[in-house]
Amino acid sequence: MTEQGSSQAGNNLDPWYHHYADRAAGLRASEVRALFAVASRPEVVSLAGGMPYVAALPQNLVIDAMERVMRERGAAALQYGSGQGIPLLREQILDVMALEGIRANADDVVVTTGSQHALELVSKLFLDPGDVVLSEGPSYVTALVIFKSYQAEVEHVPMDENGLIPEALREHIARLKSAGKRIKFLYTIPSFHNPAGVTLSWERRLEVLEIARQNDILVLEDNPYGLLYFDRPAPDAMRSVEEDGVVYLGTFSKTLAPGFRVGWALAPHAIREKLVLANEAAVLSPSSFTQSVISEYLSTADWKGQINTFRDVYRERKNALVGALEEYLPELTWTNPNGGFYVWVTLPDELDSKAMLPRAVTELVAYTPGTAFFANGDGRRNMRLSFCYPTPDQIRLGVRRLATVIRDELDLLDTFAGTGSLHAPSADSRFGSPPPDAS
Repeated sequence: MTEQGSSQAGNNLDPWYHHYADRAAGLRASEVRALFAVASRPEVVSLAGGMPYVAALPQNLVIDAMERVMRERGAAALQYGSGQGIPLLREQILDVMALEGIRANADDVVVTTGSQHALELVSKLFLDPGDVVLSEGPSYVTALVIFKSYQAEVEHVPMDENGLIPEALREHIARLKSAGKRIKFLYTIPSFHNPAGVTLSWERRLEVLEIARQNDILVLEDNPYGLLYFDRPAPDAMRSVEEDGVVYLGTFSKTLAPGFRVGWALAPHAIREKLVLANEAAVLSPSSFTQSVISEYLSTADWKGQINTFRDVYRERKNALVGALEEYLPELTWTNPNGGFYVWVTLPDELDSKAMLPRAVTELVAYTPGTAFFANGDGRRNMRLSFCYPTPDQIRLGVRRLATVIRDELDLLDTFAGTGSLHAPSADSRFGSPPPDAS
């Protein structure tokens, strides 16, 4: 082989390295995925992954639904289906979304293989290399992976305890436009945010929608946790007051079980048409069987009561986590969510959550470092703690171990660098960046 041919053949690890499309460079394992192998060891208390506690779902509800589907319409359930999804399930999805104020037509619902698939399809339809996606800072880790895989730039907009800050959004849009950047959409998780746990207030939802209208920016509203509130519901979905400018993403992964891999997108008519075509190009059709089982479950089971059961489970575990933080790490600051799966913790200035993770795993506790949730490398002083899967006793044990890790790390820094003792960071820095200059 010639020298030139050899240089184009690949590298020692991958002989096809030079054959990949440029966008393949954006496909990298997230920090969350990298944790699963270690965190799944039984002796490790994992406060890392956002796995629903599916054991709270009575198995007979699912088994009965599966048996009825196979007895009554097994041939259809095991066959190819529509690229848009089963009509009856799309009608039932309207009932689910109505709980958050959404009124829609089943024709504008597209069933997908989980809501993350819907996110990937929207990105595929809209993003060209160099385009900009606006998102909260921090933001959902796998969304960032998807945007990067389409060679888009992510511009993080700061948050506070009431969610995305509208004035900061205006400033970012103005700066990007003046730089000649092309903004394709705003990606937001307004209710019980992943990873921050905060909820966008109703007043801010309206203000953010108005900013998007004024600047001709599509809003991509991702809402996996909206029905999993504790004391009071989140405000109605942004899609409830804006039909033409919002694509709404929903899923059964958190309110039923992720193993079914069934989500959906509710989109304006023209976007819906393209989503169906993109869905067919990607998977031909979402699983007829899992759609049929979920449809049967929604038809026959007390699904609203089951969601209440999940709420009680997650409320107890959130209280266990916050109580343990108050007991073992009172010097830190954290968010106190009213729903969802996550608490966002801010560490002292001296600590780096990513660098500290190996020590934590050695002490048999795992978390997700804050850097996973920023496209620009921010978040080193933050960590996401998930309370959805471990039992309350495991949560308390995990936080006690984490407290040992943090204090040992600070003692080590104190010894070798004289960095000082544990202190509480300011409230303004809770989300990993200084407050925006909106002047």
